[in-house]
Amino acid sequence: MKRTLFRTRIKFCGMTRPGDVRLAGELGVDAVGFIFAADSPRRVDAEEARAMRVALAPMVSPVAVFRDNSSEEVRDVVRRVRPVLLQFHGNEEDAFCRSFGLPYLKAIAMGTGSGQGAVDFIALRVRYAGASGFLFDSHGAGESPGQGRTFDWSRLKPGIETPFFVSGGLTADNVHDAALALLPWGVDVSSGIERSPGLKDGDLMRRFVEEVRRADCAELGKSCEAG
Repeated sequence: MKRTLFRTRIKFCGMTRPGDVRLAGELGVDAVGFIFAADSPRRVDAEEARAMRVALAPMVSPVAVFRDNSSEEVRDVVRRVRPVLLQFHGNEEDAFCRSFGLPYLKAIAMGTGSGQGAVDFIALRVRYAGASGFLFDSHGAGESPGQGRTFDWSRLKPGIETPFFVSGGLTADNVHDAALALLPWGVDVSSGIERSPGLKDGDLMRRFVEEVRRADCAELGKSCEAG
C-alpha cells in the first residue's frame, strides 16, 4: 500500500527541559508535547511550559496534553502556553474537547493484549466528530500513558484515511518497523527517548528521528545514506 503523504510526522512528548525542546527542533521534530495530567511523572505546570515554549524552533508546534483535567485547567494552559493543538487522554467527550476553540487529537487506549479485534474507525469518527485525528497508545483503560509498552499493531488495518499517530513503546529499535507497517500520519514518543521520566537523552532523540526518516525513504524506494 502506498500513501500520498510520505513524510511521517514526529512528536516528542513529556518535555520538561528547555534544552531538550531546543534539540528537538534542531533534529527536525514537528511537535513537542507538554503534559499537564496530574498523575504523570512528566507533568509540568503552565508557567514551566510557557518558559519552555521560548525554546521552540520556528515551525515546531507546541501540544498541550491532558487527562481528565478540568475545563478551568485547560483554559488556563491555553491562555498562558498558547498551544496549537490539544491532546486528550482521558474520558473526555467530543463536546468538551471542542469547547476550547483549538484542534484536538483524541488518544485511544489500546491495551497490551492481543485478540481484541480491529479498531472501529467509523465508530470513533462518530463519537469524536470534531477530532482532527487520533493517537493510538498502548495504555489500558484507566491507566496513565507513558508506560513504555507496545500494543498489537495488527489492530490498525491499512487504508485509514483519518490522520492518526502511533504511540506506546516506540524506540529507535522499532519505530522503523512501525512506520512501515502502519503508515501513520505521525509517531509519538516519550519514554523511548529518555534516561528517566522527563529527562530526554540526546543520542536517543537523534537515533529515533534517523530511524523514522529511514522508513520514509524506504517507503519511496530511495536510499537515506546521503542524508
